[in-house]
Amino acid sequence: MSYAVAVRALCEFTARAGDLDLRFTPAPTGLEGMAGHSVVTGRRGPQYETEVSLSGEHEGLLVRGRADGFDPVLNQLEEVKTYRGQLDSVRDNHRAVHWAQARVYGHLLCESRGLEQVRVALVYFNVVTEEETVLTETHDAAALRAFFQEQCNRFLAWAKTELAHRQARDAALEKLAFPHGEFRAGQRDLAVAVYRTARDGRCLMAQAPTGIGKTLGTIFPLLKASPGTGLDKIFFLAAKGSGRALAVQALDTVNAQPAAPGLRVLDLQARDKTCEHPDLACHGDSCPLAQGFYDRLPQAREAAVQHARLDAPTVRAVARDHRVCPYYLSQELIRWSDVVVGDYNYYYDASAMLYAMTQAYQWKVAVLVDEAHNLVDRARRMYTGELDQASLSAARYAAPKELKKPLDGLQRSWNALNKKQAERYQAYDAVAAGVLSAVQKAVGAIMEYMGQTPLPQDDPVLTFYFQALQFMRLAEQFGSHALFDVTLSDVGVASAKTRPSTLCVRNVIPAPYLAARYAAAHATVLFSGTLSPQQFYRDTLGLPRDTPWIDVAAPFQAEQLAVRVVGNVSTRYRDRERSLAPIVDLIATQYAERPGNYLGFLSSFDYLRQVSDLMRERHPAVPIWLQTPGMDEAGRAAFLARFTETGQGVGFAVLGGAFSEGVDLPGKRLIGAFIATLGLPQVNPVNENMKRAMDQRYGEENGYDYTYLYPGMLKVVQAAGRVIRTENDVGTVHLIDDRYRRAKVRGLLPSWWRVD
Repeated sequence: MSYAVAVRALCEFTARAGDLDLRFTPAPTGLEGMAGHSVVTGRRGPQYETEVSLSGEHEGLLVRGRADGFDPVLNQLEEVKTYRGQLDSVRDNHRAVHWAQARVYGHLLCESRGLEQVRVALVYFNVVTEEETVLTETHDAAALRAFFQEQCNRFLAWAKTELAHRQARDAALEKLAFPHGEFRAGQRDLAVAVYRTARDGRCLMAQAPTGIGKTLGTIFPLLKASPGTGLDKIFFLAAKGSGRALAVQALDTVNAQPAAPGLRVLDLQARDKTCEHPDLACHGDSCPLAQGFYDRLPQAREAAVQHARLDAPTVRAVARDHRVCPYYLSQELIRWSDVVVGDYNYYYDASAMLYAMTQAYQWKVAVLVDEAHNLVDRARRMYTGELDQASLSAARYAAPKELKKPLDGLQRSWNALNKKQAERYQAYDAVAAGVLSAVQKAVGAIMEYMGQTPLPQDDPVLTFYFQALQFMRLAEQFGSHALFDVTLSDVGVASAKTRPSTLCVRNVIPAPYLAARYAAAHATVLFSGTLSPQQFYRDTLGLPRDTPWIDVAAPFQAEQLAVRVVGNVSTRYRDRERSLAPIVDLIATQYAERPGNYLGFLSSFDYLRQVSDLMRERHPAVPIWLQTPGMDEAGRAAFLARFTETGQGVGFAVLGGAFSEGVDLPGKRLIGAFIATLGLPQVNPVNENMKRAMDQRYGEENGYDYTYLYPGMLKVVQAAGRVIRTENDVGTVHLIDDRYRRAKVRGLLPSWWRVD
């Protein structure tokens, strides 16, 4: 047997016990932790060794890691842990893991240096006061060896099972044949490109149309490449639940093959969808599923990995049987899964769990990004932070007296900024220094207070703290990739100088944040039916310069889709009134020529209402149904249920909304679409400031296109893509606006279209 495990992973497996305790106590950030380690090691003498690489073996189990420091003069090995607030806030079960790590490192050091004994020290460093608390134990080598062997023996049975699983998995993957026998047209080209990407350890942008089987066409080659490249895990990330469902189905197909690889596929769900007791706090004194969580985890973990498909019902059933929290059980199962399916935020968000675990456990991972055109806007939201003055007011009202001074100081600085602002909305070249300093002081004070007195989850101070912390971290990283803007509230007294406001560090270009995520993965494949123009995505998503881009040929023929430009109509806001009659008459004419199901896309709900009202008035015989603002899941399902094989009528929807992407209506369920807009984002102060930022970053010739044209045409192509879903579909798309006559606009349409 040969199985490698990190010291941290070993000790977390063997030494954790007791309750799951997530009462919020402020922990240092990753950067603060690294800075704290540097302060501690900087205080040591010249003889002090840092980041000491150590490894050892027991019965085929290889244990390795890096000890924080060793002082050969004192014969003292140190494990450094950073914290905030009071040292008493470090839970006992966390300290048990810390001591286990220190003792394992102590054994590995004795073995490496031939030491007969060593002093093992836990150094707790307060990142605010920079105070050190040093706890020490002195052990002889024999005692440490016995401790090390005990930890290894606890892990060995699991390690043997895991090694057997991986060996069987890799052997089966080497022999795995494509589940459907023959590749579809274009699917082989995609699969070959993905395989080479994994083999070479790089990124890939793949524009691949609907109908070729993108999901299986990307998953299968990564699985085939796994044994040869030593991949530990594959992360399949999607923007929507439908994309995740397709991935799970594709992996079910792989696992159903005669020589099944037995892949463990974990489908990560959001906390609000899996929590069994949302009204209870996440600690043993409140929630019965948190009480004794780590004591019952080993049996729950062992039961869970007997299942190949670890979806929400399976994880919930296992959790219920073993009386543990299903949400945190699923997090534990990430370590033991072969493929993890989840939302973008699990890897790309600032506090992304999959990214953090990849770093901590040094996994070799490949990342698949489904419908990657969505990542630009999603990442912008991830790295945007807003701070609402109303939230500060609520916090000030609820705050204990210890926090009144810093919160009042922030209020004064904030009001001073508001008084200087002449317009309701204004963008600035930099984050206001006085406000940022006041936010930092308030955040620090709240952190210190919570280090001694945890706040309940619904406390307004805690709500404000989370907002302020996100805002502060983004403000501290402010640069040309972002805007700082202030919006005065409509609510308040008449004088604009005394109105409250909302502060925003608004991300424009997520590239600087995403680049580190690509670097942490062995391979990343971003795929979508619309990744054009490639330079726009390369720039905004921060992909390496040498990232290849492929355009997979569509399996469809131009004859399947009649694309007609209606160039005598303008859908610009000033021309809306004149556009209504031509649009509804066109829809009625097309419907009369070929009755069936159609989608009509408009730029806003107001425009949709005007068109639908006139449609009912002038053409009452044509059945219509409408998307409504805030439509819930049941309403969306009812809207789509009208699109049957024998149905007839027109469903009106807003371009860029729930029905213009991720909707699959093959055959006669949908035979045409009317798109009465270019989908351009609204011209407003926010977008104009984003355009200026794009001008400065990518040149004035690109600013407008990056801000308005490309995002708009992306929505158009996605909406039109609802019509032809299979090689047997036939349909019509009407592009209604005179700007569709422009060569630049037509150049953004799919190459297989023949535009009339």
